[in-house]
Amino acid sequence: MMLELLSVPAVILILGAFVLPLIPERFRSIAFITFPLVALVMVWTMPEGNLLQVPFASYELDLLAVDGLSRIFGIIFALITVIGGVYAFHIKDLGQQSSALAYAGGALGVTFAGDFFTLFIFWEIMAAASSYLIWARETKESAKAGMRYLLVHIFGGGLLFTGILLHLSSGGSLYIESIEPAYTAANIFMLLGVALNTAVPPLHAWLADAYPKATITGAVFMCALTTKSAVYVMIRLFPGWEILIWVGVIMAIYGTIYALLANDIREILAYSIISQIGYMVTAIGIGTELALNGATAHAFNHIIYKSLLFMAAGAVIHATGTSKLSEMGGFAKKMPLIVGLYMIGALSISGMPFLNGFVSKTMISGALGDAHLEWPILLLLIATIGTFLHTGLKLPYFTWFAEKKTDFEVSSIPTNMKVAMGLGALFCILFGVAPQLLYSQLPYPTDFQPFSIYNFVEMTQILVLAFVGFWFLKNHLNISSTISLDTDWFYRRPAGVVRTVFVEFPNNLFGLAETFSLQIADRLSGLSENPIKVLLPSFVFSGREIKSDGFTASMSAALAFILFGFIVAALFVLL
Repeated sequence: MMLELLSVPAVILILGAFVLPLIPERFRSIAFITFPLVALVMVWTMPEGNLLQVPFASYELDLLAVDGLSRIFGIIFALITVIGGVYAFHIKDLGQQSSALAYAGGALGVTFAGDFFTLFIFWEIMAAASSYLIWARETKESAKAGMRYLLVHIFGGGLLFTGILLHLSSGGSLYIESIEPAYTAANIFMLLGVALNTAVPPLHAWLADAYPKATITGAVFMCALTTKSAVYVMIRLFPGWEILIWVGVIMAIYGTIYALLANDIREILAYSIISQIGYMVTAIGIGTELALNGATAHAFNHIIYKSLLFMAAGAVIHATGTSKLSEMGGFAKKMPLIVGLYMIGALSISGMPFLNGFVSKTMISGALGDAHLEWPILLLLIATIGTFLHTGLKLPYFTWFAEKKTDFEVSSIPTNMKVAMGLGALFCILFGVAPQLLYSQLPYPTDFQPFSIYNFVEMTQILVLAFVGFWFLKNHLNISSTISLDTDWFYRRPAGVVRTVFVEFPNNLFGLAETFSLQIADRLSGLSENPIKVLLPSFVFSGREIKSDGFTASMSAALAFILFGFIVAALFVLL
């Protein structure tokens, strides 16, 4: 059985997390890349089918279920872990390296889980492992954000597990299959659990709170794995749930608005994730083969260009020590390569023709058109304009090109970070000019043609319009050091009251109980040492006072025995 478990790619990565501490430090970074590389080869070469089942209680767990959908998500999760390993090659923090491997292992485990129990176990592994990537930054803010992140995901896992239990108790299958659109309690709990990890508003605030506070390398893994594994589960369980069409549209607009308001470069990118996932959720709601291919392709492309953007943002933070637009500017000439690589990612996410984002966005637009959903098409086009404004124009302009606002030094960037960004940019271009490479891995056969005159003209008009609007309004954009109120206000605001009621009050109550118990124990200890001294300190005999502690040992024992007899007799009478 142990050898069979090694055929599961997720096990390879989690095993790597435990083996890594045993490897000498000078070889550890190489091993950090080797484990996901092995997992990538395994995912690429595995045949389709249910490849490994193990008995558990009265169930048969399906640990390795492979089909077209799970394979393409498995490929991109393993690939981005390799690229992230290259980016983090100079990092010697064992905790971050092991956590990243376990985190990626959890994502692969979710992807190839054939049953709900297996999915849930790997779901929770992801939550626990990724939390450390926030705490590892070792700042006061990251400590608090990491705890909020963990609590929110424990809550989300609870929602999902409740739904699974209700699903099974109502006669549902243990094995993962698409769920008919019916708003039963089980389905609602499962949908809410998945929606939380997908960052659907108002369950999204953990993302914009945690990702900007994670370590530079940790944020690269986080932007790729948690939300996209949830998108995978949503495609698997809820295709064709029409409510998701409008949920996705709201996500696209909501994320765009907050990204335009944000000042921190990684917060802009974090809100941008919510916006881009909105496209995927909308496509899942349509539920046609073209739409699900579009959702899958956009998740695949989004992982590539978003990780590239986070890597570039991390390079800026590494070089300058700051992440605020209100503190930067004027140093584009000192890192032209980073600026160029960032712009490839920024233009990809904006839908520039011949970059990968253009392919998947036009595929989703085509699915919306086939379904005659005019309003969602229009609103997603507006979101696309906003995306180019905040990620393609606002962020690079105020980071590198605008007037310098504060004094800071620009240090050099490790070569491995540049190589990883180069790999990300290469894939953005490759899948943009040769989409057939991506089509061959999609869950449904397709001959979709993104390179039409209509698509070129439409996207060019959008990008030009956004550029002109930005150029005239750039001096009026808010880049001050402010905080945008979001839905996390609702659980941050009552935090003091909750702490008093659920932490301090029980803590004080237990403290009082402990003090009282110790006092009782102290009295009983004194009583057992010399009961006569406590109960009868002294008495008068023949006109003189006799003290109990003046008795001989045999006299004390005799008196104690007599006293004990009286107590037993009294209890016998009373009871």
